[in-house]
This record gives sequence, C-alpha cells and structure tokens, in this order.
Amino acid sequence: MLAVGGRVQDMWVGEDDGPGGSIVSSVSGPASEFENFAAENVGRKKVTPSSASSISNGKAPMKTPGVMRTGDLMMRNGQYILPHEKAFSIQIGWRLFRLSGASINSDAPSYFSTYFEEQLRLDEGGSGQTKTLFIDRDPDTFVDICRHLQGYYVLPRDNAHYVRLYADAQFYSLQRLISQLFDSEIFVSIGGQQFQIPRDTFSGPGNSSNFFSLGFAGFLGSRDDAFPGLESKGLMRPPAVQPQSIPNRCPKVFEDLISISRGYPLTIRDREHRAQLLSDCKYYGFKGLMHKIFVHSISYNAERGRSEIIMQLEDLHKSGVSFVNDASPSDQSPLGGWVNYMRPFVDETSYEVIVEIGSQETKIDFRSMRADFYGDTKARISSLFQTVADKMNLPHNLPLGLMMSSGGASAASASPANTPLSEDRVKIRIGQDAHIILDGQEHTMDENALDHQHEVENNPEPPTPTTSNSLAPGQSWPNPTARPSSTRPPPTKKRKRRGSLDEFGEWIVRKGQWRMRVQPRVEHSPRVGWGEEGGSMEIVLCAVKLDAVSGQRGRNIRRGFLS
Repeated sequence: MLAVGGRVQDMWVGEDDGPGGSIVSSVSGPASEFENFAAENVGRKKVTPSSASSISNGKAPMKTPGVMRTGDLMMRNGQYILPHEKAFSIQIGWRLFRLSGASINSDAPSYFSTYFEEQLRLDEGGSGQTKTLFIDRDPDTFVDICRHLQGYYVLPRDNAHYVRLYADAQFYSLQRLISQLFDSEIFVSIGGQQFQIPRDTFSGPGNSSNFFSLGFAGFLGSRDDAFPGLESKGLMRPPAVQPQSIPNRCPKVFEDLISISRGYPLTIRDREHRAQLLSDCKYYGFKGLMHKIFVHSISYNAERGRSEIIMQLEDLHKSGVSFVNDASPSDQSPLGGWVNYMRPFVDETSYEVIVEIGSQETKIDFRSMRADFYGDTKARISSLFQTVADKMNLPHNLPLGLMMSSGGASAASASPANTPLSEDRVKIRIGQDAHIILDGQEHTMDENALDHQHEVENNPEPPTPTTSNSLAPGQSWPNPTARPSSTRPPPTKKRKRRGSLDEFGEWIVRKGQWRMRVQPRVEHSPRVGWGEEGGSMEIVLCAVKLDAVSGQRGRNIRRGFLS
C-alpha cells in the first residue's frame, strides 16, 4: 500500500507461495514499462498474464519481476537495494509519505535509500521494521519528487518551481533528477513574463557563453559541484537560491531574439527597434546574434567581380578584418590590396568592405586630398588602421620610449599617424564613379578636379626642412596654405569651372561610404625627387558615396529647426 497526501493506493501485493515462490502483482492494466525495468535491474523474467495465472493454478513456481521477499536486503551491481514491495515512511514537514522500495530504488543511491538500507542492516531480529524518516522541507515540492520516483516525468512550472526542485534534488542526492533538471529547459522571468527556453536555442557560435548559461553555473553549480562556494558535506539544508529573474529588460525584445536565434526572419521596424535588439544582445552576451543584427548590406559587384559588404565603422570587429593582396602568393612585390571583412560567428567567407562613416566628424581638403577625422570617429579609424597593420604583420609606428612607458601604446592619443599605414590626415581618392550629394544637390567631378587629384597623388610634398616654422612630429598644419614653402614647384594654375572641387576647398561629410585601399606609399627622395614608391605601405580611402556640405553655409542649409 502507498499513502501519499492522506490517500491510500494499491501497490504490489500478493501472497507468499512458499519457498522459492513469488509474490504476484495484483495491479491490473498495462505495466510493461515497470516490468521491463524490474526485469532489467533484478535479472528475472517478465511476468505475463498467462504465467501469472499458471502460478495461481498450482503449476511450478516462477520468479516475479522486481519483487523481493519482505525484509530481504539484496545486492544489485555491487550495491544494496531496498525490497521493492516494502513501504517506507517519510515525513516531509507536516505531511507523511509512504514510498515503496521500488520507487526509492529508481533514483538510488540517495538520501532515502542510504537511510533505509542502514535501518534494515541494523535490524538484528529480521523483523523488517524501519523508523520513519523526518525531513523538515517543503511537502508540496516533495509531491513532485514522489512523482519522479514513481516514474513520471516532472516538468517545472516556472523559474521558482525549477529552483525548488533543483535545490531539493541536490539535498536528497537524486542524481537522475539532477541530470534531468540540469539538461532541461531554461526557466527565467524577464520583465515579469515567464520564459521556458530550450538550452540549444542559444548554443550557436558566439552565443553559448551567455547570461543564462554562465548564471546557471554560478548560482546552481554543476552535476558534481552543487552550490558553488559551499561545502556540501554536512550541509544541514540547501542555501536559498533566488530564481533567475531579469525585471529591467523588455520581454517583447527577448521574444524577438528567440525568434532570430531559431532561424526565423525578423523584420526590424526602425532604428530604435534595432538599437533595442543590439542593447539586449550585449546585455545577455549573444555575440553571434549581435553581429547578425548589425545593419549591413551584402551584394555582388559584377563590374569589379567580387562580393561587397557595407558596414558602419562602429560595428566593425577586429576578428573580422582581413587584408587581401592583389598579387598572387608567389609574388613578393609590394603591390597593394583591399581590406575585407567577415562578420564573426555569422559569415563563412570574407567580402570587400565598404565602410560607412557618419556623425559629421569627417572633413576633407581637396587641395591636399586628405581627410581629417574628429572625436570618436578618429579613435575608431585609428583602431581600424592598426588592426589592418596587425593583419599585415607590419611593425608598430610608435617610438620605443612611448611603447615602454606607463600605459604603452594605449597611453598615446588616438591618431592614424600612430599606425604604420597613415599620417594624421588620411589620404583619400574621389573618382568619377563616386556618387556625391553636395548641399542637397547631386555633384559631378570635373576634369580639373581629377587632374588636380592625380597631380597630388603622384607628387607628394617632400619633408619640410627644419626651421623655426616647422611642426613637432605627429602634428599637422590646420590649413594647407599656411604651410612653409618647400622645394616642390607650385601646381600649374588652371581655370576654375563651375562645380570643380578646387572651388570649394573643404567639405564636411555628413555620411560617407569608403573602400579601403592599401598601396605602396609614394615618398620623396632627395636623389630622385617626388613620385618614388618606397617600401612602406599606406591606406587610401576611396570614395563610393558622399553626402557633404560646403562649409558652414552648406551645413546651416541642412540644419533643421527643433520640433
């Protein structure tokens, strides 16, 4: 008989059939699962209805599966097991439970099996009497543990129920229940809404070490090491473990992240929605999802014969940057190449990257064909250039004293000049294929501007002799016309035409898309003059699409009133 919650139910009952006999189950209906379990663990044959009836008709006795004589303490796989048909009393809190030995043995060795085995071992008279085991724990949680011991699959209802089941399973040393809970879904409350998440949902590249997997290991430990930081031996009761709850995040955004991780397409409604998704990806540690959500565009350029990816400068990651040389691997000549990018954890191949730079922190000077960057954009450009240099195995450009000083290279101010691929003002190239919007109107390059650009590229200024008017290393002149004269002859004056770049002088770029070309640096030689290719390399930003304004008036034209 089994009494649970004050109700008595029939269990394995029968009559002793004499020496060598057996006790036959009186439970009607299908019991094949339990019979197979008993036959497998006890090593006896399965009882069928026909064999059971033959026993009752007085035929030769046969052994019944999973049932042992009252009071017997048998061995299984070198360990003692409790008699399957014997009922054992366990009081949890204010409720009394009676479990059969078969139920207790289903997840043994455990706190219960060890206690009652010791009781039977100390029973010198062989009466089979055992004391009631009293444990001061929650009886409502133990009802679900009883169901587990009786062979039912127990599914936690929410995050609080999960923590209670896991803590009591650890306390009672129920290894099978511990493994079941450890491998089950993740139960978490986000913004007051309950979520039940399969563990393989965020197991993809870049997502496996996330808020939930690391948090679970930190709070609940592992199968072998429960409750990290505490000594389990001699522990009177499990520590109080707070259920996983994230009250300060949006459940709707988390639903979108689950949908993306499962492979469903997601329509990102606007910039605010994308920003919310990226913010929560960073919070939860979903790096793979984050790189998938970053705004990008991948297409094949038939004219150039290669695939391209457009990425914003702030979304580029160092591990995805690469350099692809124009020359074959056998050619060791210092030819140039293009910077490529592959989204980490997402792409399987790299694409020629087009970097989009916004925030109006770019100013281009057409007299010198150079670009100045400011603020965070300058720091990001410097970091990107140094990453490209590292991929090319180029030496660092900083002085040895600064490298060895406190803080090292990180102590230096952010500047492209601190990399081996550029000066402080970055070289640019704007061809006829660039699409330009100037002051809100489409602008086309003319021949004078292209001729001037070609002359500047092939005739770099030689080093200025050291005079009182010279600048310190790493500095640049604020205005090209203010630089001291050099041995370079002045460029030939050309008639300005409407729309020529030389007419405008400087532009402020609101948004720009640039390819990154790495090429041999054209240096000045005292012996040859200007136009000689040196052994060093440099990055040239090649314009693809520009939205710019010409000076303050053009910027004010595009400025709007506050709403």
